[in-house]
Amino acid sequence: MRRRPKILAALAAVALPISMTGVSSLGPPAATAASPGPVAASAAEAFRAASAKYGVPESVLMAVSYAESRWDDHQGKSSTSGGFGPMHLTAVSPGRTVDRSTGPKLAKADSLLTLYKAAELTGIDPVALRNDTAANIEGGAALLASYQRSMDLPVGASTSPAEWYGAVSIYAGAADRTSAAAFADDVYAILARGAARTTNTGQQLVMPAVKVTPDKAQLAKTALPAGPARMTADGAAQCPADLACEWLPAPYQLNGTDGDYGNHDKANRPKTGKIDYIIIHDTEGGWQGTLNMVQDPTYVSWQYTMRSSDGYTWQHVNWNDVAWHAGNWYVNMHSIGIEHEGFAAQGATWYTEALYRNSAKLVKYLAKKNNIPLDRAHIIGHDQVPGTLPSTVRGMHWDPGPYWDWEHYFDLLGAPIYGHKVFPVKPGSVVTVKPGFADNQQVLVGCTTAGVQCTPQGTNFVYLRQAPDDAAPLVKDIGLRPNGADSTTQVSDIGARAAAGSEYVVAERSGDWVAIWYLGAKAWFKSPASAPDAFAKPGLVVKPKAGKTSVPVYGRAYPEQAAYPAGIPYQPVTPLQYSIGEGQAYPVGDASIETDYYRATTFDGQPPTDHVQVLGNDRYYQIWFGHRMAYVRAADVDLKLAR
Repeated sequence: MRRRPKILAALAAVALPISMTGVSSLGPPAATAASPGPVAASAAEAFRAASAKYGVPESVLMAVSYAESRWDDHQGKSSTSGGFGPMHLTAVSPGRTVDRSTGPKLAKADSLLTLYKAAELTGIDPVALRNDTAANIEGGAALLASYQRSMDLPVGASTSPAEWYGAVSIYAGAADRTSAAAFADDVYAILARGAARTTNTGQQLVMPAVKVTPDKAQLAKTALPAGPARMTADGAAQCPADLACEWLPAPYQLNGTDGDYGNHDKANRPKTGKIDYIIIHDTEGGWQGTLNMVQDPTYVSWQYTMRSSDGYTWQHVNWNDVAWHAGNWYVNMHSIGIEHEGFAAQGATWYTEALYRNSAKLVKYLAKKNNIPLDRAHIIGHDQVPGTLPSTVRGMHWDPGPYWDWEHYFDLLGAPIYGHKVFPVKPGSVVTVKPGFADNQQVLVGCTTAGVQCTPQGTNFVYLRQAPDDAAPLVKDIGLRPNGADSTTQVSDIGARAAAGSEYVVAERSGDWVAIWYLGAKAWFKSPASAPDAFAKPGLVVKPKAGKTSVPVYGRAYPEQAAYPAGIPYQPVTPLQYSIGEGQAYPVGDASIETDYYRATTFDGQPPTDHVQVLGNDRYYQIWFGHRMAYVRAADVDLKLAR
């Protein structure tokens, strides 16, 4: 893994008046400034020493730590579930959300406060367990050994990792057997694959693969209750069997006597519109408030909510129905929405490893069931959803934000973002952006206070400039700033960002700099051959048909007027304020989308005029255009293979 820091020089920022994303208008809680915590002389030595001292196989100890934190130390700060250090020793009960403005309440009476249990077992002060990597690892080893002994199972560094399934499941701190088993299964999957990573403190760790068949019968020794009930009078949660998930329905009901209803639409997908996208949201609020809102019949809806601390999941709307979550009816028609507890401007504080792993588990399941490709054109952020009209572009959301680790997420999905130096990056090439994450700390401002630089952490994008120069202004986005002003480093401003997994066509090269076609103009970013951020591969692109000097782009792919039957009003398709110029090219994200409109305007409406899909013959392509995706009419462009 390369360690090329890419912190850009701060630019003068102009606040972008875009509201915080997700389901709440509340801003994020106050952040605490973070500085690097103490680093052990060698984390690898700490794992070896703790393994020998407490009789826990080193591979088990490292795999548990990787599943909890990917070996990062949180820099002495707690996660949202009150966990500290690479072993995630907790100072609040798992499942309880921490108020980040005050930190966790350290109530020793709680039996699930593993930080204090580890202190009792090791004799190490809780402050050291929170802040010292070696002490933290020792505390985690002591806990695992105590869990093993509580089930009368053998302890010893030379014992088989297969004999530690029960202890690992208890370590999860889960409230039920389903959640505990899911954590243990993740740990043993990590063991089977092995892992290698440079941590946030620069520690390079390697864990060789160890393939064993764990003794899952040990789960019965934990005395944990069964998982949540998936079947209720309202239906069954549509979740993978190994995900702790329950059904909490969003209300479909009339509101008053004027025909108003909420908070989603009945449908029969895929017969009334195939499901093309899974949209990653963040809640901009705590999970309990989010659950309260989705149960409000006057509010909007989404399919799933996932808790930050442990990835616990609730389903609210069935797949076949249409939830109101994307801010774009065409995208709603063709998508499933997952809300993740967190704040876009805080990022890693809320986007825990448990959240990433369980979200990936759910998305893999949904994608397989609905034939959705596992790529960045179909597994998308809310920030990629386009406005439907020029007037709505500026108000579209920007979650899950710059701190969502798309590269790690797609690794967990088993579909890594392309990043191979096989094809030359030259004009006409299709390139995938892959800038790294932990070492890609781009400057952002306004996370907690307007104009104040955000605490550095890994980011998922590269900035795009108007010229091949670090001092050049950021590119313009006329949809966000109709006055033609430059984009900014404001945390909510996506106008000049190429995110991990995004694809673009190279317009020009100049030394270490690459220009891509972006929002109808050239946009430059640095990608030196020694540590590239752009990787070329063959791909389909669209170019304006011969003779066309400008091609419009759209935020939806509705049918032509002739396709609408009597009784269903024509829905015009209005071009956005952007266009594709002559000589430009843009990669195709999907060449087989449906040109359709799902008519649903009344409660329990009946065909042929309501709750019906109108299909058109006018074809569209989904394209990578700016930070957001867009649609173009097939009749306006030529489809070509770029090599």
